[in-house]
Amino acid sequence: MAKKKVVIVGGGFAGVKAALELCADDRFAVTLISKQPDFQYYPSLYHTATGGTPAESSIPLETIFSGKDLTIMLDEATTLDRQKTLIKTKHGLKAEYDVLILALGVVTNYFGIKGLEEFSFGMKSIAEIRELKAHIHKQLTNDKAPDPNYVIVGGGPTGIELAGALPAYLKQVMLNHGVKHRALHIDLVEAAPNLMPRLPKDVGRAIAKRLRQLGIRLYLGKAVQGETANTLMVDSKPLSTHTVIWTAGITNHPFFNANGFALTDKGKVVVDKHLQAEPHIYVLGDNADTMYSGMAQTALRDALFVTGNLTLAANNKKMLPYRPVKPVHVTPAGPHWAALYWRGIRLYGWMGSALRSAANWIAYHDVEPWWPATQEWLTAFDTQEDCPVCVKAKAQ
Repeated sequence: MAKKKVVIVGGGFAGVKAALELCADDRFAVTLISKQPDFQYYPSLYHTATGGTPAESSIPLETIFSGKDLTIMLDEATTLDRQKTLIKTKHGLKAEYDVLILALGVVTNYFGIKGLEEFSFGMKSIAEIRELKAHIHKQLTNDKAPDPNYVIVGGGPTGIELAGALPAYLKQVMLNHGVKHRALHIDLVEAAPNLMPRLPKDVGRAIAKRLRQLGIRLYLGKAVQGETANTLMVDSKPLSTHTVIWTAGITNHPFFNANGFALTDKGKVVVDKHLQAEPHIYVLGDNADTMYSGMAQTALRDALFVTGNLTLAANNKKMLPYRPVKPVHVTPAGPHWAALYWRGIRLYGWMGSALRSAANWIAYHDVEPWWPATQEWLTAFDTQEDCPVCVKAKAQ
């Protein structure tokens, strides 16, 4: 009996989890198409950007799928040929499918604001983080430069996590380089009147209080209008800065619009009760128009749901309808402090931080066996810098 050809596009949470589930069943021939050779663990990118090791945020796909029966195609999917049931890639590769699972993630959206794409720094990849860290080191150690002012745009999880970790990191870099009496400022700009706009206002207020205690200046209810090499326009007023870190805007992957998928007014893909956008084409995670789209927990659950239904179908059983599950929100804001919100429960401080650490181990274990997942989790306690001065300081 011929195996059912399943092509999975996307090497994030949903794509990797779906591939792991299906490649264990010899009735499926699985191909995973990923633009990147590594699985990016986005929840820890802020920590990698503030002195942590890249290993905490990046796991090679070859490591995850070592010994597994599947094909990994490192390329960017560009075209869907529905008549021939195949995916074409940027470099001319093709993958035929009986079932197609799309989980491409999102891309940065600058909302057409002038200067942002040219002058701001991103937080979406290890490469972007290395660029930001190199800039920070250069700025802090240049005696002739003005006192640095860092502006983070976006009051969601990434912006809050970065703002909370940045003060201690900047002080450590200055200590390593023997820089004294250098004034610096960290601002966080959010267009909504509260941090974490999707959560109850009191959660955002608790996080705001914590950030202010760390010395972060908050600009809430303030919109960004433009950026130059040394200025960010916020609410029609200039903020002097050479370092803007953009965490505010994302939009659905352009693949879906380019290939004629039905989209909502927010750009998400319309899916049915089985997460199908079209017959035999499933859309998961951030790309799908589901209630809790945008969370890693949702992407993982989507993968388990779809692969479970494919297994039911292979067993000639009826597929189940999709039911969204409310995710747990745990947002770190500085050392040993995090805000947890779930179904009306609120926890702040060290307990929230401990639960976030536990959640990280669970997330690693979702894509790796328990021992490699534990080793990955332990990298959170390591530091790594490309700067020779910081490396030497750590060794002393």
